[in-house]
Amino acid sequence: MIRHLDEFKVEKINGLKDGKGYVTVVNFFEQEDFLGKGRLYGKSIIEPGNSIGYHTHEGDQEAYFIVKGKALYNDNGEESILVPGDLAICRDGDSHSIEACGDETLEYVMLILYN
Repeated sequence: MIRHLDEFKVEKINGLKDGKGYVTVVNFFEQEDFLGKGRLYGKSIIEPGNSIGYHTHEGDQEAYFIVKGKALYNDNGEESILVPGDLAICRDGDSHSIEACGDETLEYVMLILYN
């Protein structure tokens, strides 16, 4: 199977998890592609100052692989700066948030898998 760029579902979500501004989500997988093992594989695009709010994962885990820009990442209350090539994993029961900081748009690949 091949899926081309113009075939991906793109969503612009305001206030994601009570975050600031909006996030653009490019969905690489459709629900049936997960075979019941997950719910999200795609790319997030966040403009400077915008964010995904602090939230807890229950029954799943999420990974972020930073591709472009700089992120302020909150990992269970501890803040860190992430740059291209960095990976963050929020395990089941853990909490996180992410904000685009600096002058460049933040882009990262994300994957949510069920436990």
